[in-house]
Amino acid sequence: MSSIKHFLQFKDFTREEFDYLFARTRWIKDQFKNYKQYWPLTDRTLVMIFEKASTRTRLSFEAGMQQLGGSAIYLNTRDSQLGRGEPVEDAAQVISRMSDIVMIRTFEQEIIERFAANSRVPVINGLTNEYHPCQIMADIFTYIEHRGPIQGKTVAWIGDSNNVCNTWLQAAEVLDFNVHVSTPPGYEVEAERAGLYGTANFEQFSDPMEAAKGADIVTTDVWTSMGFEAENEERLKDFADWQVDGDMMRIAKSDAIFLHCLPAHRGEEVTAEVIDGPQSAVWDEAENRLHTQKALMEYLLLGRVNS
Repeated sequence: MSSIKHFLQFKDFTREEFDYLFARTRWIKDQFKNYKQYWPLTDRTLVMIFEKASTRTRLSFEAGMQQLGGSAIYLNTRDSQLGRGEPVEDAAQVISRMSDIVMIRTFEQEIIERFAANSRVPVINGLTNEYHPCQIMADIFTYIEHRGPIQGKTVAWIGDSNNVCNTWLQAAEVLDFNVHVSTPPGYEVEAERAGLYGTANFEQFSDPMEAAKGADIVTTDVWTSMGFEAENEERLKDFADWQVDGDMMRIAKSDAIFLHCLPAHRGEEVTAEVIDGPQSAVWDEAENRLHTQKALMEYLLLGRVNS
């Protein structure tokens, strides 16, 4: 089982592998846009295990697998033995004998790590409390589509230092770009949780405007992530000065793009002027979850493909 390749954190792949995956994504997306059938995963089955609710993750994986010629099965832990106390290790043994690849959207990273350690097939992290690698693959591909290589560029993360922020920080190390993070006091990046050990690609700012100054990408997420709903009222107060608005976009580079993993709350973490404005690439970003994940599944199941 140790020879099986998984995608559990962004740093699981090298820069060379991501270069391949982004090139592959472009080709696969071109086939889709030109209505060309491409079924490399005929008779392959993806199992999708959800412990956290989802729109984009389920849709992009299920549609993506079908568009590659395979099939997808949805499992919710509320409706399976996983939700009734079956050990993760046992579930992994059974599910991986009946499928070709597994995507899991769950809480603690430890859960997906334990599942992968007992799986006979590749496992993909569809989101955990700590990381969201598929989202950042889509985000970076979106920037490449709009502006070219991300190496040496600056990403400004404004808001909560959550799983998406943690993954941006890992990606910066792997792909050699910079991340400026600005959070309210008490919500700073936890270096160990983000997997950072003395990286030169990360800088923390107390002032969100300073973080956004000269940035190539300005990005954020909701102020209250899943699991923190009880803190919503307090967070609305704490994050009030960390809204991405027109002034912040104007202090970034003139050709900066705005990204948001969605769903978004207009008037909270971002103004309507920005998310619906000309610098926003959020709809391309959302669609690109589909195409980057198709390239990812193809790579995990077939290795490098020349076509």
